[in-house]
Amino acid sequence: MLPVIVALATTPSPVVTPDESIVTPGPLGFAAIAFIAIAVFLLVWDMLRRIRRGRYREEVNAELDAEEQARAAATASETDDEDVDPTPPRR
Repeated sequence: MLPVIVALATTPSPVVTPDESIVTPGPLGFAAIAFIAIAVFLLVWDMLRRIRRGRYREEVNAELDAEEQARAAATASETDDEDVDPTPPRR
């Protein structure tokens, strides 16, 4: 009896492996991959839009700062020195 048990225990059972050429993800797998691709596309599109908007804001702020500095320089050059320092110069 013991040799029969040992023979049954050591005999490998056949393993059924599916043919790799017919294994496909199916419609559910296609839908999952399509969803991920669309989500990535929309995220990249939104990121580029936000980066572009930030660059435009920086350019506008730089232009406004330059205009303000030009206006301040023009105002400073128009100011009379006597108005700033009313004391007469020494001779």
